[in-house]
Amino acid sequence: MDIRKIADVAAKLGIAFPTAEVYGGYAGFYDWGPVGTELKNNVKRSWWKEFVHASHEVVGLDGAIITNPEVWKASGHVDHFHDPITVCKKCGKRYRADHLIEEATGKSAEGKPPEEMSEAIRKLGVKCPECGGELGDVVLFNLMFSTQVGPYEGSLSYLRPETAQLIFVNFPRLYQIARKRMPLGIAQVGKAFRNEISPRNFLFRLREFEQMEIEFFFDPEDDKCPYYEKVKDYEALVLTAEMQERGEREKAMKVSEAVPDIPGREWVVYWIVRSLEWFEKIGVRKDLLRVREQLPEERAHYSEGTWDVEFYFGSMGWKEIEGIAHRGTYDLRRHSEHAGKPFEAVRSDGTKFTPMVVEPSWGVDRVVLALLFSAYDEDGKRKLFRFRPAVAPYTVAVFPLVSKDGLPEKAWELYMSLLDSGINAVYDEKGSIGRRYRRQDEVGTPWCITVDHQSLEDNTVTIRDRDSMEQVRVPVTGVVEWIRKRMKG
Repeated sequence: MDIRKIADVAAKLGIAFPTAEVYGGYAGFYDWGPVGTELKNNVKRSWWKEFVHASHEVVGLDGAIITNPEVWKASGHVDHFHDPITVCKKCGKRYRADHLIEEATGKSAEGKPPEEMSEAIRKLGVKCPECGGELGDVVLFNLMFSTQVGPYEGSLSYLRPETAQLIFVNFPRLYQIARKRMPLGIAQVGKAFRNEISPRNFLFRLREFEQMEIEFFFDPEDDKCPYYEKVKDYEALVLTAEMQERGEREKAMKVSEAVPDIPGREWVVYWIVRSLEWFEKIGVRKDLLRVREQLPEERAHYSEGTWDVEFYFGSMGWKEIEGIAHRGTYDLRRHSEHAGKPFEAVRSDGTKFTPMVVEPSWGVDRVVLALLFSAYDEDGKRKLFRFRPAVAPYTVAVFPLVSKDGLPEKAWELYMSLLDSGINAVYDEKGSIGRRYRRQDEVGTPWCITVDHQSLEDNTVTIRDRDSMEQVRVPVTGVVEWIRKRMKG
């Protein structure tokens, strides 16, 4: 599957498309259409239900997009949040240097020093993809968007480049609100902004995007996971750092065998496995997922170990859609030092300690993109998305067979009853019944209900299944129960 094809299909169906198209768009920014908004919201709802509502240890937060700039100084983002950039000497276009090297060699160059990347570009003979001109030396470029707060000069602040820091700076208060329990997970879903040098590949690399993150705090002296036995034998495609250094490919193995003996190891394994289970639950293909341990030079400045969940995006190859980072005590210590206040928890014996942190972080837009790749199918004359009911933009569509003879009124009554029952339904009476089926197949609606002349006689309707195209007849009074039963299944 090609990313350009998915982007074209997404734009046509109202999933996502470039912002301000009438003015030529704006690189790295996309708008979500009616279908995409429903799909993305369903993904976020599923995630919140799975990892917050169904998790005893996790509570929620909704932090500010703009916060005190001291947060970003303390976190290290002002000093360390950079990407390597090279500029074409002929046309002036800018590029991510590590991406150009990766495209030329097939190997990751992330984390390499600028001098080493400059040398690699020269040796490989990499030229400007736009005009073929010579590329300049690699320099570092800070990715944060700056802004001015209020009418005063010098009031510099930033759009948040991640949601995580709002969790860290609120830890002392949230720890008290959670009645000092440990371990403690704090979850957040929200926008983040990064001034990417060369945003591309549709929804994969954006300047404005959405994250779903959990900062999971635990006592390094009491780091056993009570759920470990349930996840320790889970198998997935895995590529460890050692395997990469030996030039090996990913292979099926227990996730627990891929994580070294570090404080919080069982929690790292738990969050990797829970993430993989959730991906499979919402319909991301397991055979296109792998867990890759980041090499030391790739890791962020705060990371003591990071494992990426990657999806195979066809011509794009393996790309990260989630990262599980062991952040140690870095963030809490930094904020404690910078703010001059304790960021600590207390054990039952009264001793104080700085909690360690494991951070599972999902990119919402990338998860949706993985879903689009996983669910898209061309079945003969049909082009469709085979979304799971839990994330499908619309659960059911309601049609009158024809727009006369009282059928629209009967269909509309059923449609309204579905909405009243909390089922996301759509109504359509335009075009032939075959065309209406195809329209709903295209956007991934699992079931279509048709009200026909028999419905007026015996109060039954036909329900058509998207995947099998089989139809069954169901009493109108049993439609809601029929749908809910299959949504649970």
